[in-house]
Amino acid sequence: MWIGLALIAVCWPLSWLLPGPRTHILFFPLWLGYALAVDGLVWLRKGTSLLTRSWRRFAGLFLVSAPAWWLFELINWRTQNWEYVGKDQFTDLAYAILATISFSTVMPAVFGTAELVGTLGWVKRLGRGPIIKPARAVTIGFFVAGWAMLALLIAWPQYFFPFVWLSVYFVLEPFNVWLGNRSLANNTATGDWRPVVALWLGTLICGFFWEMWNFFSYPKWVYHVPFVDFLRIFEMPLLGYGGYLPFGLELFALYQLLARLLASQRDSYLQILDE
Repeated sequence: MWIGLALIAVCWPLSWLLPGPRTHILFFPLWLGYALAVDGLVWLRKGTSLLTRSWRRFAGLFLVSAPAWWLFELINWRTQNWEYVGKDQFTDLAYAILATISFSTVMPAVFGTAELVGTLGWVKRLGRGPIIKPARAVTIGFFVAGWAMLALLIAWPQYFFPFVWLSVYFVLEPFNVWLGNRSLANNTATGDWRPVVALWLGTLICGFFWEMWNFFSYPKWVYHVPFVDFLRIFEMPLLGYGGYLPFGLELFALYQLLARLLASQRDSYLQILDE
């Protein structure tokens, strides 16, 4: 934890105050610091954490995180909802390498923060919610809806751009169910929405720090969001923060699928709640 806090203390002011391009160098250590600090807090609260359960799998989160975010960059190639100011300072190859290194921090940050949220007493005490069982009709409905949302998004991105943050989950969750992977449907089948809430809030907290640390950085990202481009908090329109809620579910589904494909076994490494 202390190493993480030290990295934040050094990289945060440098990312905001140094002249010229600097974020391409400082983004990774800043968010590595965040991930380590959060992991330390989780360990203090529950005696286990992503890193202490397996340092190898913790490192693996960085490896699978980068291609997962590149998927959303590919979708954004069609929607053009965000762009990177200062990208022209680098060659295409240099940008791809530096961006991949930066994108590698997404899953460690989100899953660690979600696990931290899962240690809060009020989250543990949440009552039962709506029951959604992974029945065949439900999973097929999810699967069809996911592809329909993706098709609408590609065909009319100006109107259906919010489906960026829904379609991937609706497509992947059925795959996880059908393959016997761990899925959030395992919990919603009994009305237990606590892992979903922890992922929602964990990703939203990360979103706040992403946007805050981005604001005075360079290079940085900016948004072009149709219809809701008002009441900005940092560079993000207020309503845009709603996209962080399903984004966490998409990352969870992506991780479970990739973990099964790479390890050929049902994954139980992510413990959003005490298990």
